[in-house]
Amino acid sequence: MWQNCKPCVLRRVSHFWGLQWVCYGHEADAATSMNLLSSMRYLVALHEHQHFGRAATACHITQPALSNALRALEKEFDVVIVKRDRNYAGLTPEGERVLATAQTMLHEQALLHQELRSDALEPRGGLRVGAVPTAMPIAARFAAQLQARHPGIVPTVLSLSSADLENGLEDLSLDLALGYTERMVLHNTRLLARLQYTEHYFLLRRATTPGLDGLRIGPSITWKAAASLPLCLLTPDMHNRHIVDAAFTMAGLPVKPAMETNSVLTLALSVAAGSVCSILPGALVGAVRDNRALEALPLSSPEVRTPIGFMSHASARASRALEAALVLAQDATWLLHAQAHSGMLKA
Repeated sequence: MWQNCKPCVLRRVSHFWGLQWVCYGHEADAATSMNLLSSMRYLVALHEHQHFGRAATACHITQPALSNALRALEKEFDVVIVKRDRNYAGLTPEGERVLATAQTMLHEQALLHQELRSDALEPRGGLRVGAVPTAMPIAARFAAQLQARHPGIVPTVLSLSSADLENGLEDLSLDLALGYTERMVLHNTRLLARLQYTEHYFLLRRATTPGLDGLRIGPSITWKAAASLPLCLLTPDMHNRHIVDAAFTMAGLPVKPAMETNSVLTLALSVAAGSVCSILPGALVGAVRDNRALEALPLSSPEVRTPIGFMSHASARASRALEAALVLAQDATWLLHAQAHSGMLKA
């Protein structure tokens, strides 16, 4: 049978289970294919981490091994892929094209793994879900319900900025994102959206009298009145801060916060521990409902309502896990649950 294998070098190899003929030429072809896929994975990691050392660590290889694999990739396609300086300097235009193909190849490989592991009734595999920080309580509830409905799905829930969500969906590093759907129009993204709830806003402050059963929902307060209070707000790079600043501007009193943070946990803790107040959407207020020392006042004049939805890539083929997630995202019972924990909370 080996006579037709002209390019191959045949050797008789001894194994503990006997003798076996090995065709090194064919093995080399298979190894080349696998090495190409590995090199594509290293390129995607470099793009994600923007640093040779961090990309190598993420791929569990040494930095020289990563650099050599990328040079081999350049030799394979006969183009320069990586702009080289003392530090990582980005990709060339040709490198961007190779990156796009690499992202698609790895996405398709992940889909194939899921399809082979799943059966007709039960999807299995990972699902990467990103959410803006203010929507994390709802994303956590969604992931928990999805995993309970489909034990074979393993969700990974990440807190990311709006820009990172959009980039993650575009480059296929995210499967699903929960965030501000209004940005899709502003940034002309190639995404599909499924509305989940409407974000309402509250002033969070220490209660003068502790609530009996937890956080108390008090009477409404105007944005103008809230502007006179010492406020802890999210940093200006966060889309939620853009919404809050716009509301104060509409009320005629742009504010300079007493404290800023990029952590939604810090927003609530700073109110509980100090003398500042904060502006929180209903999803975050719902997450601290057990705190008797706090109260939340609905904000009015202007009435600010922001749609929050799940977004997915418009054209990429969906995995079995993503298909199951999208079914849940449109389930009437789930939507009522999301609205009850995120919208206009009642006392």
